Amino acid sequence: MAALVGVMFMVVIGTFEWTTLQTWRRIPRSEVLIMIAVAGYTVFMHDLASAVILGVALSALVFVWKKSKHIVADVSFNEYGSKMYQLHGVLFFGTTPEFRGLFTPHEDPDDVVIDFYYSRVYDQSGLEAINALAERYTKLGKRLHLRHLSPDCQKLLDKAGRLVEVNISEDPHYHIATNKSA
Repeated sequence: MAALVGVMFMVVIGTFEWTTLQTWRRIPRSEVLIMIAVAGYTVFMHDLASAVILGVALSALVFVWKKSKHIVADVSFNEYGSKMYQLHGVLFFGTTPEFRGLFTPHEDPDDVVIDFYYSRVYDQSGLEAINALAERYTKLGKRLHLRHLSPDCQKLLDKAGRLVEVNISEDPHYHIATNKSA
């Protein structure tokens, strides 16, 4: 057992990137904290496998936290007087509070369009946020249209059934470019 521990120590010393210690001031604090948490867990609990799982879970939570602040909308009006919200970002459970805050149903005209050209809907929370928004507009006697949904978003909305109504007649068909010659 002692020989195995000695071999593991030599592997750790040989594979550790010692220059990482010099760059700690330049990398995001969240990554430094994750490294410290994983190293500390490994030392105190003597379980590298659980430490790796902890590191992956913490990294996923940090990623969701950072992405939850990245949904915005460009607001404009089209030639028919409809208000256009062009979304930028991903609509998922982490961004639904920001998504709700983008819209002003009481101030909007009777026709409102949400353009998903630069956005995607990833999960059930995104669908529920769209449905809740549609209900808010319906209660005020206003119409909500969804445009430029990707095929995967349309599939997700189709699975939701009558949760939301999507007008796909205006949506373009996206084609995948290949390297094949005709």
